[in-house]
Amino acid sequence: MGSICKESLERSSVAPDNDQETDTGFRGKSKHLSHDRNKIITEAKGTCHLFGRRSSRNDSPYTVSPRSSRLCLNLSGRPPGAKRAFICGVSYKKQKFRLRGVVNDVHSMRDFLVKQFNFPRDCILILSEEDSDMPPTKKNTEDGFKWLTRDLQFGDSLFFYYSGHGLRQPDFNEDEKDGFDETICPVDFKTEGMIVDNYINEAIVRPLKQGVILHAIIDSCHSGTMLDLPLVYNKTMGKWDDNRPPSGAYKGTNGGKAICFSACEDYQQAADTSALSPDKAMTGAMTYTLISAITKAISSNQTITYCGILDAMHRTNLDEDNKSLHSKISRFFRRRIIQACPSFS
Repeated sequence: MGSICKESLERSSVAPDNDQETDTGFRGKSKHLSHDRNKIITEAKGTCHLFGRRSSRNDSPYTVSPRSSRLCLNLSGRPPGAKRAFICGVSYKKQKFRLRGVVNDVHSMRDFLVKQFNFPRDCILILSEEDSDMPPTKKNTEDGFKWLTRDLQFGDSLFFYYSGHGLRQPDFNEDEKDGFDETICPVDFKTEGMIVDNYINEAIVRPLKQGVILHAIIDSCHSGTMLDLPLVYNKTMGKWDDNRPPSGAYKGTNGGKAICFSACEDYQQAADTSALSPDKAMTGAMTYTLISAITKAISSNQTITYCGILDAMHRTNLDEDNKSLHSKISRFFRRRIIQACPSFS
């Protein structure tokens, strides 16, 4: 899940006019993680061992019947619509690494898309453990990507939202500058495996035709370049960082545009919290503040820009009317997680 940082945003976002793909992550400073490659490899292997071990049938994180283990999407009938959204929330129920804020995040994001951007409800695909017929398994998630990018036409607006665990693993294809692939973890990842950023890029970025735009929100750990987009904006330096693979592989679109907000840097962790919600409900801090920032801008008839969204999200915990909230957030994140800030690509 995402998090807010008391430090100033180091990375922000707005795509340059001559570029088609950008990455935005809430990026900040890490206290403990070293950029030394050998140390990072050791740390990553330890993390993957903790969450990625293959489990026995009795240890499966999610049990589904044969009837509901596969998503039944009609990929040959009517296209899903010019505005379509794929929302994937993974809570990992009954697991030690359960995320308590995901259910609230999924509901909030669906309502946000419907109320603020007029997405038709029947054009929003939701995978959640709340619905036994629509579990966020690896197969279903991959089918969801196919649904999202099916029969694309000029003017289509796509939206992908993921709330769940994110990990990383050593990269053996030489397409990652830091030597690691980022991954999302479907509910059955311990038995079926994780979904790697290379696959996500190929599934929902590469198919984007001219006139088609994708907005992605990734609220998870290690999410900085989860879509493998070619450019990441560095607000501190005032320039776009080149994220193209050393291998020379093409990671861009087919003429369309892709914009991604991420909860943290690739090497950072994040968490959900009850510090933001008025009713103390658990939420992803990134999800909550992003929705709040855009909703407030719309209600105030403000011009919405990507960089403006990030700035507004950061100001949430600095507002004069929220000093006590700011104090709680600062104490919470200093105690619980490596400090992280949103990023944009």
